[in-house]
Amino acid sequence: MAKLGLSAPWVEFYRQVEALFRRDSGVKVIYDEANRDLRLYVEDGKKAAALLDLLPTEKKFGRVTLRVTVVPANGVADGWEISDLFKGNRAVDFIQETHGITILNMTYVVFKKEVVQYFTDDLGDYFGMKSTLYEDLAREILDPVNGVYYCTNNVTTEPAANLGAPLGEWP
Repeated sequence: MAKLGLSAPWVEFYRQVEALFRRDSGVKVIYDEANRDLRLYVEDGKKAAALLDLLPTEKKFGRVTLRVTVVPANGVADGWEISDLFKGNRAVDFIQETHGITILNMTYVVFKKEVVQYFTDDLGDYFGMKSTLYEDLAREILDPVNGVYYCTNNVTTEPAANLGAPLGEWP
């Protein structure tokens, strides 16, 4: 018989972080279960700076503390923009900045119109998965930034599978 058990909340947090950056080749997320240590190995210095500012260094779950460490490959750059954080992340369709609509400039991080899944031992799901959107993960994981909003594209931007195929012949 299979062993049943629910994922601990700190393990679920790791899986959320991993799901958000799964399509970013510049970020590698590693979880050390024995030491409750979550490490993000980051290639870009500006992306590392953003993660250092937007992720907690530790996250408490009752009496359990998860350490979160950002490990930059070549040091941390001075300053960052929200676009630096998502540069190269294939889950993002585009980032749009608006100026002059309100007193506050607004930046929209627009994620692809797709469902992202990660394992949670959810007994309510046949596969034990959590299905959500990238925008929800970003809001859950990252500290808020004034004027930055996460949303999902309202159109699918992937090309149709049959483009370039012959249309058939006229009778």
